Amino acid sequence: MSEQKLQSQTVQTTGHAWDGDLQEYNNPLPTWWVYTFYATVVFAIIYWTIYPSWPIGKGWLGGASDITYINSAGETKTHSWNTRALYLEKMNAAALEQKPYFDKVSSMSYQQVAQDPEINGFIQSAGKSLFADNCAPCHQAGGQGKLGFFPNLTDDDWLYGGSFDAIHATLVGGRRGYMPNFSEVLSAAQIDQLANYVGSLSGIDHDAAKAAAGDALFHSDTAACFYCHGGDAKGRKEIGAPNLTDRIWLWADVPAATAGEGKLAAIRGVITNGLNKGVMPAWAGRLSPEQIKVLTVYVHELGGGL
Repeated sequence: MSEQKLQSQTVQTTGHAWDGDLQEYNNPLPTWWVYTFYATVVFAIIYWTIYPSWPIGKGWLGGASDITYINSAGETKTHSWNTRALYLEKMNAAALEQKPYFDKVSSMSYQQVAQDPEINGFIQSAGKSLFADNCAPCHQAGGQGKLGFFPNLTDDDWLYGGSFDAIHATLVGGRRGYMPNFSEVLSAAQIDQLANYVGSLSGIDHDAAKAAAGDALFHSDTAACFYCHGGDAKGRKEIGAPNLTDRIWLWADVPAATAGEGKLAAIRGVITNGLNKGVMPAWAGRLSPEQIKVLTVYVHELGGGL
């Protein structure tokens, strides 16, 4: 074999050697890889030119195009292309498209809105979006709420009333539910009696003697439960006091308990510790009057409002 052919078949090295026989190969990169690398360099240069990229002084390469949009103050702004400006442009376009419907809703009564098929279709679309952005974090995506924290909006049990006006007032002004802590006012025996009475109103297994004593305590000035929940224990919507006779539970996790004593323990816990977490923020000033009106109708339809 010729010396030239032998050299062509021998692996080339860089000439570096360690420990006498450890050498570094000099294998060239594959041609396809080299050209791919060059292509990415060219692509990067084109990308930096078309889209905003490298900082320059106090600014940056602005890209090859601009976007015009209207900001929250109603001012027209022109900005070099970026994803935020694109988002604002799309939001503005969507708002302009929906504006005639919002204006129409604003000029109609709730009864007229409920009877207009076209507007109802808009309510379901726009209302669902508004609910997802503002209400779903607490009341869940479908409005089913979370027991012990946030009311279920899909049933027909309304703490403050389910009419259009009541729901509107709730959205505009917010709500702050409260129940005092009875642990320092009543003895453990009295709290147990009250729990048995409240349990009896919903058909929970209970001690009849304790329930009778709890009935008297409920309607006395000692516990004064009837002040908020009413003499018939069916609640008072004007202050958001729940109905204790309908087997619908918001704060006491009675459904999760499997036995009568467990259910009574859940009721005792609420009476003992009270409640100070039924807070809903006011949406006036956060949402426009038209958006609040759309949300009012949407929530009203979720729970078969009254």
